[in-house]
Amino acid sequence: MRIAVCDDCMEDALTLKKFLGKQEVSIYSDGESLWADVEEGNKQFDLYLLDIFMGKSMNGIELAKKLCRVQEEAFICFVSTSDDFYREAYDLYAVQYLIKPIEEESVRKLLWKVQKNLAGRFGGKEKNLVYSWWGKSGTIPYGKILHISSRGHTLSIYCTDGKTQESTGKLNDLERQICGDVFLRCHQSFIVNMYHVESMGGSELTVAGERIPVSRRYYAEVRKRYQEILFEGVEW
Repeated sequence: MRIAVCDDCMEDALTLKKFLGKQEVSIYSDGESLWADVEEGNKQFDLYLLDIFMGKSMNGIELAKKLCRVQEEAFICFVSTSDDFYREAYDLYAVQYLIKPIEEESVRKLLWKVQKNLAGRFGGKEKNLVYSWWGKSGTIPYGKILHISSRGHTLSIYCTDGKTQESTGKLNDLERQICGDVFLRCHQSFIVNMYHVESMGGSELTVAGERIPVSRRYYAEVRKRYQEILFEGVEW
């Protein structure tokens, strides 16, 4: 996940970055520099953590209004020493409002919430896999895909409706294209939609009743993501 942290207190910004773990985090010390990157089209982020009070710089509320105009689906979280701006945050559909000093557990909950929402988007009509087979092409919604297997230069896309769509391509190329929070490579020959995994036992995943092998190379990452998804359904 791509995350922008905008805070004029570098100590607070670095603390947030630490709590965000292995996410792709960019730090900005003022609203103007972040806005310049977004407005010029150089960068866009999945989640923006914005300090509300930033000295003489554009404040977090003003920045959020600008960001929402150019990136309607961005997730915005406000960070503040005060809860005086809850109403403004609500009006801007902020996903969360964190009070300083920030606790790591609060950031974990925020990440789970955003990841769940992102996965929901990917599972809908907004994100599709493009396939090509014998001169014909089409698309399949991410949420409809159970897993993908590879044999030579042929990909087999297994879907929730029981159908299998063949496509020309290499699994390595597909991995670079789609793998992240929703899809993960679990084996030399398989990519799985982690939101369709029913269980994980030993070195296997169960997807729609079918057992998919997990190799040692990918085991740790797959196990970690599987556990994260289990916790996404827990109310804290």
